[in-house]
Amino acid sequence: MECRVYMVKVSYHQKPARAMLIRSFGAEVYPSPTDQTQAGRAILAQDADTPGSLGIAISEAVEAAVTSGGQYKYALGSVLNHVLLHQTVIGQEALQQLEMAGEYPDIVIGCTGGGSNFAGIALPFVRANLRAGKATRIIAVEPASSPSLTQGRYAYDFGDTVGMTPIMKMHTLGHTFVPPAIHAGGLRYHGMAPIISELYNQGLIEARAVHQLGTFGAALQFARAEGIIPAPEPSHAIRAVIDEALHCKATGEAKVILFNLCGHGHFDMSAYQAYLEGQLEDFAYPQAMIDAAMLSLPEVPA
Repeated sequence: MECRVYMVKVSYHQKPARAMLIRSFGAEVYPSPTDQTQAGRAILAQDADTPGSLGIAISEAVEAAVTSGGQYKYALGSVLNHVLLHQTVIGQEALQQLEMAGEYPDIVIGCTGGGSNFAGIALPFVRANLRAGKATRIIAVEPASSPSLTQGRYAYDFGDTVGMTPIMKMHTLGHTFVPPAIHAGGLRYHGMAPIISELYNQGLIEARAVHQLGTFGAALQFARAEGIIPAPEPSHAIRAVIDEALHCKATGEAKVILFNLCGHGHFDMSAYQAYLEGQLEDFAYPQAMIDAAMLSLPEVPA
């Protein structure tokens, strides 16, 4: 069966090695939005130079699947609650490994885009807090340029730009959100998984947003200490880990900090090159743009 991938246009151009890896296994990769779908054509008609977004790519992928007569099936690897639960094998294994080491984390940290990476490491420890009387701080870390948890509204919204998916209650920047092209660290989704959103809404987890210059600085510090070049996405978590460790150093506290390193950065060296050559800059997504996007939220009867 043919495999077709719609990749966010700015990611396609910033990270060509990722597309080449996918092609190496026989799939076709298209920078989204394309002229192949009605959704893509409509968005290009509004803005021919759009850098794209995950919401747009999802719209194109869903349309391609539902109009293919069964030729294509749509697979989503993030955001939806069943994906989060599948990923918790990571946290369950971490619990067993920590038990073997005779330790238990005071702090658990993960990066958040759609929520599956963070949920994978964090949800088993949320369960322990709720059912076993543990008091672990659990911190979700997102980019300041895509701050769905720290600045988004907790409301019903579409999972894609065009509005083809069911609505979900989640922290959202609005399904029309388009991340700035200057943002090189991934985690570009407009919303957050419903489970993570509800946990944050109840105060059971914390959230913070970090800037990309500090994120890549932390990534290089980690690489030079550990010999592993991390992907930009988990580097947001590394930034928070270093900050928490420095705080412990300043206060004299001894704490066990657990975080999820979800991938290497070998296919993201162009982002590291941009950072090392001074081409990146920090960007905080303007609240005014978030407020404007809220006007497009679907109306849900009370």
